[in-house]
Amino acid sequence: MSLHDDAVLVLKSYEDQEELRQLYLDHLTAHPDGMWKSCETGHVTASALVIDPVRDRVLLTLHKKLGMWLQMGGHCEPGDATLADAALREATEESGIGGLTLLPGGPVRLDRHAIPAPCHWHLDVQYAALAPAGAVAEISDESLDLRWFAYDEVAGVADESVVRLLDRTRSALSAL
Repeated sequence: MSLHDDAVLVLKSYEDQEELRQLYLDHLTAHPDGMWKSCETGHVTASALVIDPVRDRVLLTLHKKLGMWLQMGGHCEPGDATLADAALREATEESGIGGLTLLPGGPVRLDRHAIPAPCHWHLDVQYAALAPAGAVAEISDESLDLRWFAYDEVAGVADESVVRLLDRTRSALSAL
């Protein structure tokens, strides 16, 4: 199964954000290359909010190009077999934390955001990654900074999309 096929299956089984979910599916139908950065009309990306529920905190990265506190994530790569693999790879690479595990149940949220030309849109499929006990983060080349924030600090440093992702992640955690 291709990464494109996996993305379609993941999105078909995602049961929320119906209008946005359909926009992603329509994009993938119209663009066989819609998983890749080379698709200039937009492309699917994968991200993961690294969370430490024992300490009520999340790890955010100060994005090098955007200068914003965000969850870990980015472009899919040819070696990614699934969207979940891409999200976990990105979270591990950008956090430096080994042993991350994705929260069961698939993506917790979708977020479509404009990006600078030549591409126009990121169609982000957002997961949550649980940090193992005693996790120590290490900054990557893609970040200006990497820092743990208490849940109640996130709204003061990050944009609304990260706050919504945290809210959805906490809801998913409480449902386990």
